[in-house]
Amino acid sequence: MIGRVALIGMGMIGGSLAAALRQHKLCEEITAYDVDRKALIKAFDLKLIDNSAVSPCEAVRQADVVVLAVPVGATEEICCSMRDCLPEQAVLTDVGSVKEDVVKAVERGLGFLPSGFVPGHPIAGKELSGIEAASEDLFFGRRVILTPTSETSPESLALIRQMWEGVGAVVEEMAIEYHDEVLAATSHLPHLLAFALVESLAKMGGSEDIFRYAAGGFRDFTRIASSDPTMWRDICLSNRNAILEVLNRFEDDLHQLSQAIAKGDAALLLDTFRHAKQTRDYFCH
Repeated sequence: MIGRVALIGMGMIGGSLAAALRQHKLCEEITAYDVDRKALIKAFDLKLIDNSAVSPCEAVRQADVVVLAVPVGATEEICCSMRDCLPEQAVLTDVGSVKEDVVKAVERGLGFLPSGFVPGHPIAGKELSGIEAASEDLFFGRRVILTPTSETSPESLALIRQMWEGVGAVVEEMAIEYHDEVLAATSHLPHLLAFALVESLAKMGGSEDIFRYAAGGFRDFTRIASSDPTMWRDICLSNRNAILEVLNRFEDDLHQLSQAIAKGDAALLLDTFRHAKQTRDYFCH
């Protein structure tokens, strides 16, 4: 069992992890910090945490495990604010959707890259945000990717693996750069497309009717456009190279579809749709 856990950020992920740690009795004490004091009050009222802190420094002072559950753009500032308080033996991890930029931010913020740092990413998000969206079973059966650095100690890696497995997650390890490439294609690009589609339709004349008569397919496709804008701004800027590469490739494919429609190329359209259906059915059955 973990002794003291410090959760920096009491949004959906931080709140859900607190709830899951509680449910599975994986730690003795949970202290949380969030810039939104109302989130901390709510977490305390829900009995998700034992203590709230007025600063990241106070939160981590006696922690055995520290979890950064903040937008990736806030990582460096948070680490800088707790650098003089983080116990030498503490294990530090995060939940960010980008890993290379987060690793660099932690190193800049702390002034070094600790052997107790285990970069992590639970693939368990929802379009909702905030402590109100927290759920104790959010991570059950979901993948959590750990991307240890060259400095990460085996003991720290094992502890964070045990924590995530303890809340029901399926834990895998992946190289940092490869993680960012994969997530750019499978998560970041779909979110960009959803945001862009909604924004594009909102600018069209008669947009009220467009949204009023939108069917289930539109709602399913654009559901993730309800995600936290600040978080996704940070992700796009932090993983810009990998996102731009996959976005450029998608633009080329979209142009080919546009040309096929313009030329009446029924064969290309049918081949594209058939292959896409077969691929999706195989991997997402």
